[in-house]
Amino acid sequence: MSILVVGSLALDSVKTPFGKTEEDLGGSATHFTAAASFFTPVKVVGVVGEDFPHHELAFLKKRGVDLSGITVAKGKTFRWKGEYGFDLNVARTLDTQLNVFAAFRPEIPTAMRKLPFLFLGNIHPRLQADVLSQVQRPRLVALDTMNFWIEGELEALKKVIARVDLVVINEGEARELTKSASLVEAARKIRHWGPKTVVIKRGEYGALLFHKSEVFSAPGLPIETVKDPTGAGDSFAGGFMGYLAAKGRINSAILRQAVIVGSTMASFNVEEFSCRRLKRLTRPEINRRIGEFKKLAHFDGIRI
Repeated sequence: MSILVVGSLALDSVKTPFGKTEEDLGGSATHFTAAASFFTPVKVVGVVGEDFPHHELAFLKKRGVDLSGITVAKGKTFRWKGEYGFDLNVARTLDTQLNVFAAFRPEIPTAMRKLPFLFLGNIHPRLQADVLSQVQRPRLVALDTMNFWIEGELEALKKVIARVDLVVINEGEARELTKSASLVEAARKIRHWGPKTVVIKRGEYGALLFHKSEVFSAPGLPIETVKDPTGAGDSFAGGFMGYLAAKGRINSAILRQAVIVGSTMASFNVEEFSCRRLKRLTRPEINRRIGEFKKLAHFDGIRI
């Protein structure tokens, strides 16, 4: 089943203790699609400027991604510049230039309004709500957000959260959104607002899934080579949603599997800057790493 993703396409300049890159491919929709396109057809809605290097998206076209919903506006593409210290879970923003993204108003093409899966990237909550008003009720709507909207558009964000089925959020944002120290309590509060399912991303420490009365904890896979965590959360969401869409049904077992698939895609994303690792990734590599996750988390029965 196909996924519609609405989010940002950007040019990122990133510095970590292990290297740097200038004006490389980035954005929530980009990383999401790079991961999700391994599993299911993806259609993208976003905006770029006249300076955007469209050839950089050729690898997505080869995977059958529909990029017809990306519009080119007069002006420059959204840019983000940031750096990381040795704690790669914390990004320091040095510069943000919204450019054409500042005036972005998503217009969902008619052919994309009936897709069964919808992922709302971390754009303005009012724009997320506007997208929901344009589509015909999907089977599953998932939403991501960020601290910028939590701090500046809290009420609008809570209103749109009430309209979705699933929220994907990192642990710091979950605590800030709910004013809760406990992630269990944070997930309960978010689910009380409307979503049936909450996934809390914990960076290198894994992810937590809250669905019905169940809690599932996925480990973080120890990675030998880590260069750039930018976009890891979006890659997680892409793998997670892509797997769900490929299965075409949603239950506790499949949601747990989807968390592992999402974690797998995020683990590849961090190995190189931008989407470079996901560009040359293969299905056999994905399957082998899923096997590594299984070994990492498996233990035999214990008797005391």
